[in-house]
Amino acid sequence: MVVCVCNAIRECQVREAARAGSTTACQAYRSLGRQPKCGQCTPFARAIIDDERAAA
Repeated sequence: MVVCVCNAIRECQVREAARAGSTTACQAYRSLGRQPKCGQCTPFARAIIDDERAAA
């Protein structure tokens, strides 16, 4: 599933970034070499990161 259309970031990439230590959407995007643009995706990315952190 695509999380960020602006940057073509997929859910699996956000999950991998969270597993690698990213705790915020901005950190996850930076780890992928991108940055949030319009911001519509950040709540969804944040939820994915929270889910991964809870599972750890």
